[in-house]
This record gives sequence, C-alpha cells and structure tokens, in this order.
Amino acid sequence: MAAKSSSRTRKPTHEAFVVTGAGENAFWTKIGAAWPHEDTKGFNVELIALPVSGRLVIRERKETSQ
Repeated sequence: MAAKSSSRTRKPTHEAFVVTGAGENAFWTKIGAAWPHEDTKGFNVELIALPVSGRLVIRERKETSQ
C-alpha cells in the first residue's frame, strides 16, 4: 500500500478563526488551519486553541508573499 501524503507535508488550503462580535466591531483570532481530504469531501482541521464562545469560521487561505 502506498503511503498517503500527510497534511503536515502540504500547505493548508484554509484557515480557522474564532470570531466574536459582528460587523465592523468583529474580532477575528486565527486558531488553526485546514487541509482537504484526498476525496475532496471533507477537511482535516488542526486547532491551536479551542474557543469557548464566538463563531468558528473556516476561510480559504490567502497566499502571502514573503
């Protein structure tokens, strides 16, 4: 059986945020990242924190130039 590529060997395609508040007063905190499954029907999500309030939002990752 061939080894499957790990989410750690690829860049994430999405980022995870917890959002509190609404509109212009919303506060977004990045708390993780997500990688699509090989069959594209789901995601693996790795979080560095667990929110106790607010909304969990998964957004497509924006490429940044470095």
